[in-house]
Amino acid sequence: MAYDKFTTLKSSAVPLPIENVDTDQIIPARFLKATERKGFGDNLFRDWRYNQDNTPKEDFVLNDSKYSGKILVGGKNFGSGSSREHAAWAVYDYGFRCVISSFFADIFRGNCLNVGVLPVQVSPAFLEKIFAEIEKDPKTAFEVDLKAQTVTILATGESESFDINAYKKDNMTNGFDDIDYLLNIKDRIQEFAKSTPL
Repeated sequence: MAYDKFTTLKSSAVPLPIENVDTDQIIPARFLKATERKGFGDNLFRDWRYNQDNTPKEDFVLNDSKYSGKILVGGKNFGSGSSREHAAWAVYDYGFRCVISSFFADIFRGNCLNVGVLPVQVSPAFLEKIFAEIEKDPKTAFEVDLKAQTVTILATGESESFDINAYKKDNMTNGFDDIDYLLNIKDRIQEFAKSTPL
């Protein structure tokens, strides 16, 4: 399933300065029955966003109108816990295209890259600067440049580089998942098959 191409993202950000956010908090297990990637955004952080009577919790950041944007900024060890890919689906379906943290669980990082969410790992010190800028101005903007592999605080000009697997970087730039990538090189695969004796 193809998704939006990711080149450069300029956006404000939603801060979630909580460490060890696990996948059951991102998308509770009771919402995993669907097999399509649609509708999971409605239940992103469900138990943190809503009371038992389904009324919004006013003190949760996603219910605070002063915060918006396509970037989610999380605390250290974001996406830990079970390997459910639905957590990445929920982040994407809600509208986030990038998650910034000082550390990601490996499986969550991979799941994000597979569905078009860019996980940007920065140093703890730079993460604190990001949180501080959002606290000063909830509408402050950031630039995530995938080609240059940098994230920049536009208000201050401070920037930091991040790592990404070259294959995943190419896929995100083209809006490919793994199947799209294979379909894109179908001719090369067929040529190789013809030239390779059985």
